[in-house]
Amino acid sequence: MSIVEFRQYTLHPGTRETLIELFEREFVTGQQAVGITVGGRFRDLDDPDRFVWLRTFPDMEHRRRALEAFYTGPVWLEHRDTANATMIDSDDVLLLRGPGFTPVPGTSEVVATVCHPTDAADFDAYASRHLGPGHALHRTEHAENDFPRLPVRTGEDVRIWFGRAEPAPWPTRRLRLEPVKP
Repeated sequence: MSIVEFRQYTLHPGTRETLIELFEREFVTGQQAVGITVGGRFRDLDDPDRFVWLRTFPDMEHRRRALEAFYTGPVWLEHRDTANATMIDSDDVLLLRGPGFTPVPGTSEVVATVCHPTDAADFDAYASRHLGPGHALHRTEHAENDFPRLPVRTGEDVRIWFGRAEPAPWPTRRLRLEPVKP
């Protein structure tokens, strides 16, 4: 399993398409060039001012080195002001362990389920019955954030999966996401 960042950005009203265009044009290949796997990128269908995306690393050491290379490199330095001008908050980030997720081409809607199970054993039993590999189940990675320049949420234990699963018996938050098409 890989290290995965699940990133949710709150944007200034009306700027989401500006960020998506910049992201697709510059930041996908810019991150790939330093060894970051950029996964699914999504418009939150329930919030026009939210952009959600995932990126994946083989391990924490690779994450630290790759983020250092990207955020001190020419692509970010050239375009950071434009990107940051679209954002109200870019710190809603969960550090996870899982397979990463990119929707199948042609997918029109993805459901991301964020669950805070109170009993891990009960949840794992539920997941083994109802979630297949296509749901790309992710669990909180409790390793210390070794790139503190980019904060991650701590102190919570979450599970996130993608696709359509029957409703969970735990309180959840579902994000309806439209894949960004490159």
